[in-house]
Amino acid sequence: MKAIIQLLKEAGSHIVPFRWENETFSLLDQRLLPHREEWIVCNSWQEAVSGIREMVVRGAPAIGITAAFAMVLAVRQAVKEVPKEYKAFLRQAAAQIKKARPTAVNLSWAVGRMLKVLDGSEHDQIYEVAVDEALAIWTEDVQANIEMGRLGGMLMEDQKGILTHCNAGALATGGYGTALGVIRGAVRQGKGVRVFADETRPWLQGARLTAWELMEDGIGVTLNVDSAAGVLLSSGRIGAVVVGADRIAANGDVANKIGTYMLAVLCKENGVPFYVAAPSSTFDHSCPSGAQIPIEERDMEEVTTCGKYRVAAKGVSAFNPVFDVTPSSLVSAIITEKGVLRPPYDKAISTLSN
Repeated sequence: MKAIIQLLKEAGSHIVPFRWENETFSLLDQRLLPHREEWIVCNSWQEAVSGIREMVVRGAPAIGITAAFAMVLAVRQAVKEVPKEYKAFLRQAAAQIKKARPTAVNLSWAVGRMLKVLDGSEHDQIYEVAVDEALAIWTEDVQANIEMGRLGGMLMEDQKGILTHCNAGALATGGYGTALGVIRGAVRQGKGVRVFADETRPWLQGARLTAWELMEDGIGVTLNVDSAAGVLLSSGRIGAVVVGADRIAANGDVANKIGTYMLAVLCKENGVPFYVAAPSSTFDHSCPSGAQIPIEERDMEEVTTCGKYRVAAKGVSAFNPVFDVTPSSLVSAIITEKGVLRPPYDKAISTLSN
């Protein structure tokens, strides 16, 4: 983990959403930010899964890395409790981990990668192999983010605003970020940028997380209500919109936080580039289009309340999809660690290999 922290410091950031220290995996409780920084120790793979389900950790890459360490914890339990049937135990645990959240493809990708390396490992070495692979997944994500930041930063205009949605930053990844990594990359290249962050209802990831981590890194940010995005985009102040992704289909359709599709339509109307930043692990080559991406819906109370307080009429129903799908036709470019992809996306994406 020390090598990862050093890599991030050299790139200009220090924020990570989890820790692996002294054989202990901990999650930064993002539900409490920006008011309190508290860490939750995961003593079992089930507790790591609960952290994913309960939004302690969120963001596709961060979910994937958490899933990898959930597999580490499952290995530790298996070799201790069921040494003769440990592989069957791991397959069962893996199946449960994959169900934690359905839309983020990085989750199943990370679990599949862990299973592949564990299947070929001897019993007396399997725990060490699991730790090494989980740390490798984490390290590769940070390296990918930094490279995406470099490539995406070159696309950003100097002295222009950048609008982002939700939190696709260090907190949503292994560190540095995808969309916020692009912003950090532009700053690192000496460009004068001003970030505008959608508040992102109902969990307010923009207000609570994006604004907090940019301020922590000394990057100027202005918070705006989601419904002000159209005014900003029509004002000429915004040079680009940059968002992350939870899953990208083989044709380039992008599943991301609810409200992303609206931004893409507004960008087209106002002639503003709409960029998606995502590592190659976020591409689902088996998914032909966005129509096949499962869209998670969460409890209505997340919409009818704000924190502990009810804001809606008692008894009213609420529509609470967590994600929407932006058609590839609205995406100006997809920024990956392997290069910047442009239409036609089906051909560009087919050249990527996970």
